[in-house]
Amino acid sequence: MTGWQAVRRLVPEVLGVLVRRYGQFDACEDAVQEALAAAAAQWPVDGWPESPRAWLLTVASRRLADQVRSDAARRRREEADALRTPPAGDVEGRDDTLTLLFLCCHPALTPPSQIALTLRAVGGLSTAEIARAFLVPEATMAQRISRAKHRIKGTGFALPPPAERAARLGVVLQVVYLVFNEGYTATSGTRLVRAELTAEAIRLARELHRLVPGNGEVAGLLALLLLTDARRPARTAADGGLVPLSEQDRTLWDAQAIAEGVALVTGALAHGPVGPYQLQAAIAAVHDEAPTAEATDWPQILALYTLLERVAPNPAVTLNRAVAVAEVHGPAAGLALLDALSADERISASHHLVSVRAHLLELAGDHDAARAGYQEAARRTTSEPERRHLLSRAARLG
Repeated sequence: MTGWQAVRRLVPEVLGVLVRRYGQFDACEDAVQEALAAAAAQWPVDGWPESPRAWLLTVASRRLADQVRSDAARRRREEADALRTPPAGDVEGRDDTLTLLFLCCHPALTPPSQIALTLRAVGGLSTAEIARAFLVPEATMAQRISRAKHRIKGTGFALPPPAERAARLGVVLQVVYLVFNEGYTATSGTRLVRAELTAEAIRLARELHRLVPGNGEVAGLLALLLLTDARRPARTAADGGLVPLSEQDRTLWDAQAIAEGVALVTGALAHGPVGPYQLQAAIAAVHDEAPTAEATDWPQILALYTLLERVAPNPAVTLNRAVAVAEVHGPAAGLALLDALSADERISASHHLVSVRAHLLELAGDHDAARAGYQEAARRTTSEPERRHLLSRAARLG
């Protein structure tokens, strides 16, 4: 872990102290970002402080004091308070991380706003970094974050009541999963992977697992991210192109991450109840434990996808089950499943459906139709690495 990564992990702790002391989540979050910017400018020149946490607290508190003082008496009182460094036991950073995650995933916010606010308030990323990650102008991202903070203004800085917490946990897990997915397979742009997002999602999943250790779905999510990210070193070619799972050099996979992920999902499944993240992690584990693509236990994967479709039905699950059906029962059986998906508006326009159909047509020996499918999928995707991969598949059939 680099020094700056360690500093970013202090963000929830510092922000939690400020919000409890001053209230006003939006102003406190701005102050922490200003303190991080000041640290980035000063520490490389002046040297690192003995206690980065105390430094950030002091500078952020000064920023807040500058904003709120209005007369001499109030100024003296707030400056004295601002310069006071709280004792080490003033806050437990892990509690603040969980509280901030739930706050950033408030149901009043849209999913894009939840993700952006989580990355900034919990992950410590700057507005510019978040904007670059999602390929939008910095001003656009700044407006999105500002609107999100305004919508939750006045929300108390505390974990929601147990009933609401249980309901909101699903949103928290979904946000962390979406952050990971955007990092693992970027939806647009020239890079296939954005490692800063995958690393942040895994860190947040670890925090959730540490804070809610008995929750099987939290363990399942962490396992899923670890088992998926373990393949990252092998899924990009030297030229930045995408390497499909069946063609990856499995000796490059992260064996330690795979072992940790398998242990997590095995433990979660043993204690039930079984949820969608646990099932997806189990599928990822079957892939990761196969020494070669040919040795993959496709009947077991098909059984897991069938169960996943019952637990959490959605077109993406059906699409993946169609691939497993094709591997077990032949491409014609998989294509029959895709015909039903073509009428589902949630996925009918996606390049994923077209590319999977092309893959199954290729397996069935209909190379002309498969080539046309790969070309159509390439036209639909907004990811440059995926576009190049799909066109290469089409060219290979030419």
